[in-house]
Amino acid sequence: MDLEELRAFLAVVETGSFLGAARLLGVSRTTLRRHAAALEARAGVPLLQSERLGVKPTQAGQLLARQGRAMMQEASALLASIRDVGHDPTGTLRIVLPVGLPPHVLTPLYAALRAAHPRLHVHCRFSDDPLSEPLLDVDLAAHFGEDPPQGHWISHVVLRPRERLLASPAYLARRGTPATLQDLRRHDLLAWQAPGEDACTWRTRKGAAFTVEPTLVATDIHFLRGCCLAGLGLALIPDALLPDPGLDTDALVPVLPDLIGQERPVRLSAPRALAEIPRIKLVLGLVQRFLGTL
Repeated sequence: MDLEELRAFLAVVETGSFLGAARLLGVSRTTLRRHAAALEARAGVPLLQSERLGVKPTQAGQLLARQGRAMMQEASALLASIRDVGHDPTGTLRIVLPVGLPPHVLTPLYAALRAAHPRLHVHCRFSDDPLSEPLLDVDLAAHFGEDPPQGHWISHVVLRPRERLLASPAYLARRGTPATLQDLRRHDLLAWQAPGEDACTWRTRKGAAFTVEPTLVATDIHFLRGCCLAGLGLALIPDALLPDPGLDTDALVPVLPDLIGQERPVRLSAPRALAEIPRIKLVLGLVQRFLGTL
């Protein structure tokens, strides 16, 4: 398959028009149409169809677009891996992280990465669901999950924090300390919204599910921790047992630690097409070593 023809076809699918695709690729519309027509001739079936609102892929075109994006990524990955062999990694590393990770961990981690690979640039963004991001926009994705993600990913567990129910001493002094699961009904509960899960369903350490009525649900773990520190309720959040900067180690205390708290493994996943690129492997190793010191 001709990569220029495939690139032209994918650009049309992405932009919804031949003119938009030509502008995106910096070629003439005539050239772009020729590439798209040549690809259709190779396929032997229509791949694009004109509609009132633009150009859309046919059913066959949709299939080719899904697989074609992975092919283009693999081709780019192959070239990148060749350039990186025997050299300090360069270019831009695109990382997506779950919202709410503690800044006092991310900052020294970035400092360690910068010191080890000063020629490598980092584009970091945060997402409620990192694995939902388009594969073409991601080199590495950090996310929670016991099982490896389905699809085109290579995944490694880099940390195994446990979910803990936490409270400030001031809140417990004011509202009392729960002794049973039933006691939670009399408290303000702060719940983490994990991707694909019901924030109103909590689990015991043995995995049994029970229903709660949170006063606050959020995807941002650090925000929930801040609300907990402010005495606004009991928060069930992943906790790596790292001290909060500037606060006493007992600023938050565990509640019902023998009853509540499933493990929440943190994974670092890379699209399969990129997993063997030297800079991806180097960064993965650096992250694993850094987290091992916490």
